[in-house]
Amino acid sequence: MYPQELVAPMKADLTSLGFEDLLTPADVDIALTQTEGSVFLVFNSVCGCAAGSARPAVKDAVATASKLPTKMVTVFAGVDKDAVNKAREYTLPYPPSSPSMALFKDGKLVHFVERHQIEGNNAATISEHLKKVFEHFC
Repeated sequence: MYPQELVAPMKADLTSLGFEDLLTPADVDIALTQTEGSVFLVFNSVCGCAAGSARPAVKDAVATASKLPTKMVTVFAGVDKDAVNKAREYTLPYPPSSPSMALFKDGKLVHFVERHQIEGNNAATISEHLKKVFEHFC
């Protein structure tokens, strides 16, 4: 577990944009199964690629996309372990990775961005990809 004072600003990067911070397995179940439309899930992390690419990409995509998901949620790897593990059940068959991003449409996983697709890409490239995904599915 990471200290709360370390992760609080990293969580705020997303929650300040309207992302709901899912803290329990029940929160995850409700968000991913009881929402009509689309749900964008971000597996947040303390790693460098989360800070340098993933969160900035998400922030830009949410600010500039012409279409947005119905709901945006996040879990934090290494902090909210039970919620993260429950969320990962919904993203099978993809292996666990953080950061990563998933889009659900009417309760079904329709798109997944794995860590290896985030590493080595800049925020602008990832943001453009997310906006195309939102345009297609949302």
